[in-house]
Amino acid sequence: MTTAFDPITVGAVEAANRIFMAPMTRNRATLDGLATDVMVEYYAQRSGAGLIITEGIQPSPVGQGYISTPGLHSAEQVAAWRPVTDAVHSAGSVIFAQIMHAGRIGHPFLTGLTPVAPSAVRAPGHCVTTEGPVDNIAPRELTEEEILQTIEDHVTAARNAIEAGFDGVEIHGANGYLVQQFLSDNVNLRTDRWGGTVENRVRFPVEVVKAVAAAIGADRVGLRISPGNNDLDIVENDPAELYTTLLNALSDLPLAYVHMRETKDDRDLTRKMRAAWSGSFLLNPVYDVGEPHKALAEVLDEGIADAVVFARPFLANPDLTARIKTEGPYNAAAPNSFYGGGAEGYTDYPTVTSA
Repeated sequence: MTTAFDPITVGAVEAANRIFMAPMTRNRATLDGLATDVMVEYYAQRSGAGLIITEGIQPSPVGQGYISTPGLHSAEQVAAWRPVTDAVHSAGSVIFAQIMHAGRIGHPFLTGLTPVAPSAVRAPGHCVTTEGPVDNIAPRELTEEEILQTIEDHVTAARNAIEAGFDGVEIHGANGYLVQQFLSDNVNLRTDRWGGTVENRVRFPVEVVKAVAAAIGADRVGLRISPGNNDLDIVENDPAELYTTLLNALSDLPLAYVHMRETKDDRDLTRKMRAAWSGSFLLNPVYDVGEPHKALAEVLDEGIADAVVFARPFLANPDLTARIKTEGPYNAAAPNSFYGGGAEGYTDYPTVTSA
């Protein structure tokens, strides 16, 4: 029987265990998108993970959706990531960069640019900028030429990630950002080849993944999905059909993995996604807080996924893998320090040996 501490091959890399760290936006980069010293410490602390997937990294200036998030579209940003990847590798882990274009999430006060999306459909809520919280605005609909350029932006960011020392990249196709906006029924209102039918709505993620795979190797590319997720007012009328079509369209690529975030208590949908993908399948379970060792055992015992990806448990427990071995105790996360700030609530969570 597979256990959490069995090694696993994920594409081109060998992970020492099956306890992976999920991407989590923490807003500790500089305003111009540079990784910082405290980020180096944060990722190094969590290098007990078999694989670390970074917070979302914008592939272009217009792809930025939040304040103080990192980029991979300039030479300075590439250089700033190298201490992070060096620290993780020195600690014995591997690390993928998550490439995240926020699409309609963002604001000119943040980037100087109008956000872009499949269609000019405004997101609810507000954006936090240097001017404070401001209401989201209607994005500009991408032209055909701009869609092709956005695909190329992902390719450039992926190449930059490899130059920065990352072992691979994860394309963020989840949580209401640009890729999922193309997949959605309510944000993608296009009538050209990028919208309308299910086959057309999956075209953008398929083309992004294929282009990135051609540039850096399919075995260094993962894809994150969140079927049925309504974050940021996303609507998917038939997620099982939609994502089965997407995964079938990518089935000829030997990707490193598909990474699913469960957002509803619908394990049957998860099983359908597992059945639709023959390669490595990672699961961030809906109940990833509380007692992680129980979530691990349930997923691995049934074989729903090849590895389990944790978010808040890794946020609050830098030594999560060691704590799972002893079935706890676990630190509780402090929500008031999730986004922004410095070391407090970021790198000062105690380990078992320091508590």
